[in-house]
Amino acid sequence: MESFVFRVGELYSNEEIYTQLSVGNSGGIRVSLGEDKLPHRLVVMTQSHSRQSTSENPYSDRIEGDVLVYTAAGKEGDQALSGVNQRIPQQVEHRFPIYCFSRMTSRRESRGNPRQWKFMGLLQFLRYFPSKQIDVRGDLRSVWQFDLRVHAIDVPVDPSDDRVVGESVLSEPTDDDDREIDSHEDGSMDPAIVETERKRLLELHPEAFERTVRDVVAASGFRDVCVTKYSNDGGIDVTAFAGEAMWPLGDMQLQIQAKRWLHAVGRPDVANLRGSLAPFASGAVVTTGHFSKAAIRESVAEGKRPIVLIDGYRFAALSYSRCNPANPRN
Repeated sequence: MESFVFRVGELYSNEEIYTQLSVGNSGGIRVSLGEDKLPHRLVVMTQSHSRQSTSENPYSDRIEGDVLVYTAAGKEGDQALSGVNQRIPQQVEHRFPIYCFSRMTSRRESRGNPRQWKFMGLLQFLRYFPSKQIDVRGDLRSVWQFDLRVHAIDVPVDPSDDRVVGESVLSEPTDDDDREIDSHEDGSMDPAIVETERKRLLELHPEAFERTVRDVVAASGFRDVCVTKYSNDGGIDVTAFAGEAMWPLGDMQLQIQAKRWLHAVGRPDVANLRGSLAPFASGAVVTTGHFSKAAIRESVAEGKRPIVLIDGYRFAALSYSRCNPANPRN
């Protein structure tokens, strides 16, 4: 009898997933334990992301580039890193495969068609960290966010031998400092106001976010501020020159990369921006998310051009104070 295999891009039913992978039949994170009571494999079930889901819930799980941003279970109140959520980081030590399936239709649309779960590939744990969100009641809360690299492998995955394929995924090097996040928050403003503004920024299309960065830079005293042609290629998004009030800087040029991301910006992103800068230009990365400690270290590396890093909390405070019409001072 031919073995049952999972192929990236193909659809499977919930029954096929839980029977073939020996996991529970419900839940966003499902665990298969070995005889030693340690995880043998994990299955992460998420929802297909769309522009509509961003506007309805900007914190919704999504794949940004090759990174799945996954928030622990619970829509109200503070989250605790417990239960199945705490299993995900254990991949680093125990090296088990994590399958990722994404629901491609709503429950209502899927009636009569049980195969609605698309196999996205195997996941590699990158990092987890506490973050802030506005919950369904409009209250500020603490949550746990996971960044997981999606490996859309081109070979079928046989559950009876998935440790071998999983090991090939886990063998890809990861900077340990890129796992750690700098979670410092801007303390100059009410955290609830800051997170409400960050939520608004996350709801924007990436192109609209670039225009918002332009407006904040212009309101900060820079001149000749413009957005480059939208390409979503990770290059320069906004350029500007020092304004008259910044006269000691002369005609200094500023080049900015704008990242409307939930997942953390890592060291390679900072290094790549530095390589894209014009001669003598200063560089900055503005994100709605966080920076890893490795990214921060790279931004001030000795002998290299420094890169200014503005995380989501700091930029949300700047955006609200300088450009948001909801602020009575604007």
